[in-house]
Amino acid sequence: MAVSREEIEHALDLFADLGPLTTRKMFGGLSIYRDGVIFAILMSDGRLLLKGQGDMQARFDAMGLERWAYARKDGSPTNMPYWHLPDSALDDSEEAVDLARQALEHL
Repeated sequence: MAVSREEIEHALDLFADLGPLTTRKMFGGLSIYRDGVIFAILMSDGRLLLKGQGDMQARFDAMGLERWAYARKDGSPTNMPYWHLPDSALDDSEEAVDLARQALEHL
């Protein structure tokens, strides 16, 4: 399953106030960049995630955001440095941009 044109447009509209963005399709999803730095991923199932490094990992955890994890072939869990954007931010570009700016400060 690949992301739809509408899902891509929604994600780019949501983060539009960050300035010029670029994208790259990957694994049926989309990576989103500002100034060549990846800060978000639109998953193939339509979920939108922000990258968290440094202090943002603890901040995202404290906010109760779900971390992206998957199981390796041997069944062991692997946590990725991406957290699901809160539902409230999916319809609020100010909240989404604020979280993205905070995340970018730590990348």
